[in-house]
Amino acid sequence: MTCPAMGQGRRPFLALLSLVGLLLGSSCQSNTIPVTEAFLSAQPRSILVLPPLDETVETAATYGTLASVTRPLAEAGYYVFPVALVDAVMRQNGLPTPFEMHSVPVSKLIEIFDPDAILYLKVTDWGTSYQIIQSSTRIGISGELVDARTGVSLWSGSTVQVQNSNSGGGGIVGMLAGALANQIATSVSDPSRGIAARANWELLGNRQSGWLLGPYHPRVEEDIQDLEARYQAQVSP
Repeated sequence: MTCPAMGQGRRPFLALLSLVGLLLGSSCQSNTIPVTEAFLSAQPRSILVLPPLDETVETAATYGTLASVTRPLAEAGYYVFPVALVDAVMRQNGLPTPFEMHSVPVSKLIEIFDPDAILYLKVTDWGTSYQIIQSSTRIGISGELVDARTGVSLWSGSTVQVQNSNSGGGGIVGMLAGALANQIATSVSDPSRGIAARANWELLGNRQSGWLLGPYHPRVEEDIQDLEARYQAQVSP
């Protein structure tokens, strides 16, 4: 996901905004995505989440992301198969990597787990980079929810969360000292997992990201009726 571009005539203002973003930290938010008719029709109750594919070079990305996937889905009203159990069952059946797990036929996943839908995730960005006066941690996640019975895509989306750490004041000496302190702090306590949790909430727990409330949410009926009325209004002459 990228932030929308601004006109050329506003380049000085854009430069100022970029500087403020570097100093204070920034995060681009996703645009509102409507719930698909397929999602509304399927109304899955249970979701099987496979360990995410890692498209980065960071070994912590897959399980750092998987660790915070369950909560936003559960709070949205879905039953989520325990992710640690799913991972263990896959490994015990000779599938030690996410790539191999994602390659398992849906029919086999139904035979073992019998989910209503399967969530396939990818980690597209993970980790912290260091500049002269700041550090920047960037986490990117994309995903697709597939109906286990029909193979129809119910939802897809992506998000990128960025957290910039400025070096503080005190002139150039203070900036360099702050940058060194940030790098030491990050080496001791990596912020990536916390930002990944925020990315999962943005992607899976945000009502603007195209998710239908699940059957165990107290407002599910209200949500479904509202969406059905919207679709009916769109098709009415």
